Amino acid sequence: MRFLKGLIYFTTVIFVISCILSGISIFRSDITDKIETFFYSEQESAETIEGDYDFKKETTSHPDESTENEETGQKAEALETDGMEPLKNDVIAESLVSDYILPNQSEIVVPENVLGRNGYQQIQENREQIDDKAAEELQNQIDIGYTGEGLDFDGVRYPYYAMLDDRGKRMYRQIYANANELYSAFMPVEQQITSDQLKNVFSAVYNDHPELFWLETAYSCKYMSDGRCVEIDLKFNRTAQNIDNTRAVFEENAGQLVSEAQNLSSDYEKEKYVHDKLIEKVSYHLGAEMNQSAYSALINGQTVCAGYARAFQYLMQQLGIPCYYCTGYAGEEHAWNIVALDDGYYNVDVTWDDSDGGRYDYFNKTDMDYASSHVRQDLSVYLPPCNGTIYRNLEQNPEESTLRSIADLGVTEDQVLMDMDSYYRNCYEQMLQNGRGTYTFHNVIGDAQLLEEWQRDYQAERYRQAYMEDAMIYLGISSCEMKLEVEELQDGKFLISHRVSAW
Repeated sequence: MRFLKGLIYFTTVIFVISCILSGISIFRSDITDKIETFFYSEQESAETIEGDYDFKKETTSHPDESTENEETGQKAEALETDGMEPLKNDVIAESLVSDYILPNQSEIVVPENVLGRNGYQQIQENREQIDDKAAEELQNQIDIGYTGEGLDFDGVRYPYYAMLDDRGKRMYRQIYANANELYSAFMPVEQQITSDQLKNVFSAVYNDHPELFWLETAYSCKYMSDGRCVEIDLKFNRTAQNIDNTRAVFEENAGQLVSEAQNLSSDYEKEKYVHDKLIEKVSYHLGAEMNQSAYSALINGQTVCAGYARAFQYLMQQLGIPCYYCTGYAGEEHAWNIVALDDGYYNVDVTWDDSDGGRYDYFNKTDMDYASSHVRQDLSVYLPPCNGTIYRNLEQNPEESTLRSIADLGVTEDQVLMDMDSYYRNCYEQMLQNGRGTYTFHNVIGDAQLLEEWQRDYQAERYRQAYMEDAMIYLGISSCEMKLEVEELQDGKFLISHRVSAW
């Protein structure tokens, strides 16, 4: 059996078990190719229309708002608690379902060459509880600012907006409009919005709009004893002090890259151009100023993962290519991107590609490729699953050895399995340890000869009696689906990844 020197993923077998076992699925193309599985269902983005409108500072939005102060304009009336409808638990659309299969965070292994290259900061909400009297006084101090009425956002381009229900979308438009106009303190247009719900809405706005580079990841909220928010206070960085100038500089620098890329013949070539230019122009620096913004990357040239991802997102948006800001865990809190090409969605981590080693190690990868190193969190789990195949690994140089070692995986030599009995025992033990649910487990086998035996055993369905059926009986499971992927490692070893859904 001959193997290329480059990174080789290859497919072995497809099984669908339609009785007690839902199925183990493997697709074999060639032993020198990567293993691919095509069992993800693609999540459709909500369809909305992006409308044109002029920002207009609103002082009347609800029928129950009145004009009581000529100097400050119309103010929202004091909040009443009697007769109000019960507060909803969330502002996430009830129909929203995640097709993303969540990897096991405890199994995440960060390769040494990208260790510590993170720096994403989660949204921080500073809460202050006030009494009814203080809430009443707020009506003479602040108004609702800009409501964003008349503005809508296309769900393909702005997926976090599409995740919200109608109440959440209304708040989203208000926060966006006020942030765009640098109007910092205002009362929510949704009078029953809670501080917990507000955090999801603010996160949605922040994640969808990298062009708001002056908006900080922290904001303040004053709320009443029942949890209802009565004041929102946005935070802006120093670029807001001279916004006309900083916005012009930002757009000029971004526009230059966009103009260079837009004449390329395909979305893939445009994507690759932007990816490569960011790596060329930006350097990773944990202490970089405003490092959660696209501004830090495109203007200052120093940033962390959030800045890389926000800059990549903005440039791709300007090129008309859907690109999302994805947050999660990769050894630490981390941010990367999801990009849509013509055959599906792909993961892109520009930060990790801008490191010693392969420039395209984390470029256009599937969720299975990322399962051992990246886990989505929070609202990002509702972004579409990444299972595109046409543009995956196109930039791998077959003459360069990009194979990972067992050390990269955190595996020692004594953990490498050298026979099928050991492999079966290991699978059985890991299934019992993980139990019910959706999870991924891995093991490493020692050589190509054992891999061939492994292939034959799965073709003959020996795995069923060897470990699967016993594990299901022990766990009381009636249905189990498993998808397998194999990666060639250094020194002739192979990593086998098992994606399990057991119920």
